[in-house]
Amino acid sequence: MSKQSPKALLAVALVSLLWGTTWLASKWGVAYMPALQLSGLRQLLGGSLYILYFLTKGRALPKGKEWRPVLILSFLNIFLSNGLSTWGVKYISSGLAAIIAAMVPLWIVLISLVSGKASLSGKSIAGFLLGFAGICIIFYDHLNDFLNADFRFGIFLSVLATFSWALGSVYTKEQVKAFNPYFSIGLQMFLSGIALTAVAWLTDQHIPLSEIPLPSWSAIIYLATFGSVMAFMAYLYALHHLPTEQVSIYSYINPIVAVLLGSWIFSERLNIFIVIGGLVAIAGVYLVNESYRKKPDQSASQ
Repeated sequence: MSKQSPKALLAVALVSLLWGTTWLASKWGVAYMPALQLSGLRQLLGGSLYILYFLTKGRALPKGKEWRPVLILSFLNIFLSNGLSTWGVKYISSGLAAIIAAMVPLWIVLISLVSGKASLSGKSIAGFLLGFAGICIIFYDHLNDFLNADFRFGIFLSVLATFSWALGSVYTKEQVKAFNPYFSIGLQMFLSGIALTAVAWLTDQHIPLSEIPLPSWSAIIYLATFGSVMAFMAYLYALHHLPTEQVSIYSYINPIVAVLLGSWIFSERLNIFIVIGGLVAIAGVYLVNESYRKKPDQSASQ
């Protein structure tokens, strides 16, 4: 394995924890303001921090065709994925939203197989299926909620967000050596923040900045600094040094973090389905890790 693999695995652990908490921060924030406006302000703030840092380091802005991956990832990873997932959590629990996000590895596998860019071992396939089975056990407890139209809409938004994120993850892996991913993510956030804010304004889904309450501002600041800046840097570092499918296991851990904290902070459901499903999902994570642990790390930087 690469000498940097332990750091990459630590980055995955950091992403698992931080992005697990962002579901709760989003749920907290959208309780007091429109979701798309919150997402837009979060990305504007996070993107501005990135851009200011790299500009002070003398980093030049992209030129010509270099803008192509920036714009594509801005649309897939931020505008669609974060915008839709933040909107979705307004109608469903933070824990359930995180559970749906665990579909990302399956989307990534499907996209990679269809494009002919992946060959999976039996152990890794079993791990993904076992992980998904755990998610299904957790999800079983929410079947009756589908009678609620708002709940169904929230599920739809969240599923669409996960598919967009999976596309962005695969594309990021392909383009990561063509540009500075750390500076690029700041540009993506900033551009998407402008777009999300514009959509919120055009659709009248916004409130004056002076009327945004302290809980929402607290959520925005936390999401921008920890959910966007710190977590995205760790995520991109992990993608650069580990296989995409292995990095995606963070999405199995996020639901556990979100469900446990959601139960504690928002009194969301925590029952036998969640406990058993969580253990099954963790078993799937272990299998996926084992399937890649002995493979040479061919994605590490040269």
